[in-house]
Amino acid sequence: MKGFNNKFENLPDYILKITHQIWEEKDVNSIMEYYAENIPVRSPMGIIYGPSTVVDATNATLDEFPDRQLLGEDVIWIGNEDEGFLSSHRILSKATHVKDGLYGKATNKKLVYRVIADCACKNNQVYDEWLVRDQGAIVRQLEIDPKKYAAILIKQEGGIKNCIKPFDKNSSQETSYAPPILSKNNIADQYAENLENILNINSKSTIEKNYDRSVQQFQPGGFVCYGIDDVTNFWLNLRQSFPDALFRIEHKSFTVEENQPKKVAIRWSLVGKHSGNGIFGQASNSEIYIMGINHAEIGPRGIKNEWVLFDETAIWKQILIKTG
Repeated sequence: MKGFNNKFENLPDYILKITHQIWEEKDVNSIMEYYAENIPVRSPMGIIYGPSTVVDATNATLDEFPDRQLLGEDVIWIGNEDEGFLSSHRILSKATHVKDGLYGKATNKKLVYRVIADCACKNNQVYDEWLVRDQGAIVRQLEIDPKKYAAILIKQEGGIKNCIKPFDKNSSQETSYAPPILSKNNIADQYAENLENILNINSKSTIEKNYDRSVQQFQPGGFVCYGIDDVTNFWLNLRQSFPDALFRIEHKSFTVEENQPKKVAIRWSLVGKHSGNGIFGQASNSEIYIMGINHAEIGPRGIKNEWVLFDETAIWKQILIKTG
């Protein structure tokens, strides 16, 4: 790849190898080489800038979870050597909570959870990142309710007035990344249209038409459901809590490779008021920003596997900042 170290065969190889080097080889300082100066790293909990800040955050996580493994389940990517690349990396993390830290007193509990990181890459560096971590799965395995964990964070950070505000509609999305032009009528466009129909029109028929009857859906919180009825309930229950919020597709990528299912990665947002009763409790009219990333595998009968990731604790934090 032009501009990249010749030890990397292609973009997935680059992403998988630098992730292993940073986390499992514990070469955290290599972030200073692989992350561009002033890189924005956006997550549902906010934005950090620059490689030194990423180093600090990585060291804090490794201190609390020193045996963390990052098992790269997939890298869905687009781009080219001239314009640069976008990688959507789905990671299954395994870790033991052996030291005190962000998640409280050490419990020695073993955790399994997912992270998806969208990284723009050029010239051997990551220069823009969107990262969603399944905090709901983490805290549940530590026997903490996501709402309670959000309340703990607010208290630890100095209360409602002083706490770190989650990413919202006013947060900076400024970036030098420009997505490449994709081929027309591609599978990412088709999947994005499905999501828009489901979440903007509440179309159950879209799911029945475009999902395999035996679909597996991996949900926030570490939950898994099976079949069209359960998938329908998941999406409609989410929409019920935010009935007037605007659903928007933020980024699309896809890969079609020999001897592999067709794969799609979609980053999306749901922005508006918590105006409905449902999975996030009684309507609070809090302004909410949900940062979501989906991966999907498409087989001959439609969407066979779907991974949906957003941070429940960030949603609860936004609600609690409004309601106290």
